[in-house]
Amino acid sequence: MSKLHQYNTTLCWTGNTGKGTETYRAYERAYTVTTNGKPVIEGSSDPVFRGDPGKYNPEEMLVAALSACHMLSFLHFCSASSVIVMEYSDAASGTMEEAADGNGRFTEVMLRPRVIVKEASMIEKVNALHDKAHQYCFIANSCNFPVRHQPSCEVAS
Repeated sequence: MSKLHQYNTTLCWTGNTGKGTETYRAYERAYTVTTNGKPVIEGSSDPVFRGDPGKYNPEEMLVAALSACHMLSFLHFCSASSVIVMEYSDAASGTMEEAADGNGRFTEVMLRPRVIVKEASMIEKVNALHDKAHQYCFIANSCNFPVRHQPSCEVAS
């Protein structure tokens, strides 16, 4: 029996400078994302599309969501497999292709998790657990483009 989970957010465009969308340059691409009881996320479009470089854009948030989902799945499987992770970081990147007509799509996201484990004997399991985390990542399973990972692992000093 499957379970359904519902996620709700509220997005509000905050970029009306007084003229609405009268012209392409008349408005800002700024918006906020909120959900009950959590901090506000300030977003904008990518600076290439007239966005504010000081705010998160949807493309960055997609890459971050994939990175976080992989990490959370990975940490769960590590704890269940007696692999003690001391540190975890990821330098993730996504590639988006923009067509001549302005349409676009992601072609790939690459995760680069760097894991530090407590003992050398745990390194062997890490790659297999990354593969398992990838299989179980809800967000990666929802994408129509490849999500790959290039993990590295070290022992805590």
